[in-house]
Formats: sequence, C-alpha cells, structure tokens
Amino acid sequence: MEITDVLLHRDPFLFVDEIIEANEKRIVGSYTYKESEFFFKGHFPTHPVVPGVLQIELMAQVGGAGLAYAKILEPGQLFVLGSVEKAKFRQEVKPNDKCIVEVENLRVSKIGIKQKGCVKVDGKIVSEATWLCILVKE
Repeated sequence: MEITDVLLHRDPFLFVDEIIEANEKRIVGSYTYKESEFFFKGHFPTHPVVPGVLQIELMAQVGGAGLAYAKILEPGQLFVLGSVEKAKFRQEVKPNDKCIVEVENLRVSKIGIKQKGCVKVDGKIVSEATWLCILVKE
C-alpha cells in the first residue's frame, strides 16, 4: 500500500515517506525534509528550519495514514485538523533531517480522532503535541 492510497494530501504538502508500524494504539512513521521543500526558500533562507506548524502537520498526517494502514479509517477518508494542544518545539529541524514520528491514539470515533505524538531526529525529541482531527465526508 502506498501513502497516496491512504492520504489525500499531495506534493508539495505530503509529509509522510513511510508508515513503519500501525495498530489501534500506536503509529510510527517517517519523513525526511528535502532541501528543495517549498518553505525553506522563505523561512529563514540563510538558516533554513522547518516551521513548527508543519511539524504538527507531519504528526497529524502520520497519525491519519497509520489509522488507515491499520484499517481503522477507510483509505482516503478525509480528516481535518480541529485543534492543537500542548505543542512544544525543543530543537530546530533542518533540511535533510530524517524525522521519526511516534503517535499514540487517545480516542478514535466515527466523527473524530484525538492523538498525541512526537517528532524525533537522531533519537531526540524535537517537537510534540496533542491534536484533534475531525472526520468529514468528501
């Protein structure tokens, strides 16, 4: 199964390379930020870093894709970010950093998903958050 089989996101806004593990409790995925990402040209061009909001988007995309891989969500089911809580950014994420995303499913229902997770680079937590996604029909 390909990521594009389970997520409606597309380049340049697809931030999942692979789902490593996915079950009803836990999801692990990865993404490597390429030097060619659209946002690096304008987000501190002399010191490029991944914007925090895109790290949250990364966590939410991995969380949604993992639920589809685990057959908890239907492939391609649309989910939109509804709220973000407790977001923390501990370290910069730079071009060519491989991010490992770990997500815990706190609540999954027919109308929404509550998850919490973190992004790690080289084994260190660089960001973390809790979020709610609303499930909608296309």
